[in-house]
Amino acid sequence: MGDVSHTSLSPLPSSDRADVAARLRDALLGAAFTADGLLELLGAPAYAALARSETVPALRATRGDTPLETLVRLFLLQQPVPHARVVDVLPVEDCLESGWLARVGGGEIAATVDIRPYGGPGGEDWFIVSDLGCAVGGAGGIGSREEDVVLGVGGASTTLAGITVRTPVSAALDLGTGSGIQALHAAQHATRVTATDLNPRALHITSLTLALSGAPAADLREGSLFEPVEADETYDLIVSNPPFVISPGARLTYRDGGMGGDDLCRTLVQQAGDRLNEGGYAQFLANWQHVEGEDWQDRLRSWVPRGCDAWVVQREVQDITQYAELWLRDAGDHRSDPAEYQARYDAWLDEFEARKVKAVGFGWITLRRTAAAEPSITVEEWPHPVEQPLGETVRAHFARVDYLRASDDAALLGGHFKLVAEVVQEQVGLPGAEDPEHVVLRQHRGMRRATKVDTVGAGFAGVCDGTLSAGRILDAIAQLVGEDPVLLRDRTPAQIRLLVEQGFLEPAE
Repeated sequence: MGDVSHTSLSPLPSSDRADVAARLRDALLGAAFTADGLLELLGAPAYAALARSETVPALRATRGDTPLETLVRLFLLQQPVPHARVVDVLPVEDCLESGWLARVGGGEIAATVDIRPYGGPGGEDWFIVSDLGCAVGGAGGIGSREEDVVLGVGGASTTLAGITVRTPVSAALDLGTGSGIQALHAAQHATRVTATDLNPRALHITSLTLALSGAPAADLREGSLFEPVEADETYDLIVSNPPFVISPGARLTYRDGGMGGDDLCRTLVQQAGDRLNEGGYAQFLANWQHVEGEDWQDRLRSWVPRGCDAWVVQREVQDITQYAELWLRDAGDHRSDPAEYQARYDAWLDEFEARKVKAVGFGWITLRRTAAAEPSITVEEWPHPVEQPLGETVRAHFARVDYLRASDDAALLGGHFKLVAEVVQEQVGLPGAEDPEHVVLRQHRGMRRATKVDTVGAGFAGVCDGTLSAGRILDAIAQLVGEDPVLLRDRTPAQIRLLVEQGFLEPAE
């Protein structure tokens, strides 16, 4: 792909010079310009401040002249640096010739793109390239936005990377790749990676991210949603952090989908089913409308394509004023003319009012292609802290779906189960009371769920170590509590099913 320029965004480095990218990568690693190196240099408070778009602490921490301080000021903080300070750290002439650096006044050198060190899941040292001012803090980092600007790493990017199932696959698709973060992750476990984007500048930057991170090149294609994908192409993994913001108009390519309401997210989900191979996963971040007189869970269920299991998790809900303010701030509109800000805020509320939208939900959507006669669709709200990465938790959820779908009550009673690691039991009740009011099982891993169980459920879970069948355990409990074992066997499978479904119990191998 050739160079892409824009009227007011800076020209990008050449994507055809892999040799220069390799030398630049070696130089960055040699100076410890890595996620760990940054944390050590800046300290936790200044490092965290960067994520809030605050650069003053980092500028104060890089006033020396070590190679690492020079690189942080140059590539992360976008400060011009004297040529003499860079010449012993970087292959300067190569970087100038291929466009990674540019000469500015007074014999100084400036970066043409943001480069942010990023730690891979296996301890890899990667580098995410983005437009100037976009690595620091992601959204909100550069104030006034250009339409085709390409952002760096943000909270949404890392969330999606963390929830993605990371099993080895033949073919993966990163739809709306942006700066290439998801494509970079996919390249570690997919034989072939295709990355698409409506914005040609994003595809160019993705090629730079992959090259600078030492990853294989991806098949880069320009176009919206599934347009760049051939009719007969299917994938084992599809990931997308789409421009999901529900806004009046499509002002900003990186953020606004250009369709009405939540239609972009709905279309993306509905069209993904036909693009998945059997057993393949499609994983998205999305926004959805909460409409007056409509159950939001029913709305999401209607999005799920035929032939797919689905797990939808709503992580957050904002009322329409909070939502409008969040994205007005993201575009820097709060720093514009007050009358213009008010007009844009009004337009947002007019749009929501016309659609009878009272709130907007944010969360994760995972589809899995299945041949099952009755697909499983779980739509739930879980705003509580979870443990990232969650990819293995997502994979295990669908494995449990398969197990439960194939197991009737008799099979459950004949099955052997184990309590999942790091599940603890808590007894809740008044101090001094002989018996607890209720017992809670709590996970300390994955989704970190908690669930109330009765005494039978608590006793059952407590002795599940895989040695005895569920039926044998219930017979023993019946004897202990003086209950009819047949009645106990009749009423307990529903509770066992729930404990397996929520990940407290797992079938023993």
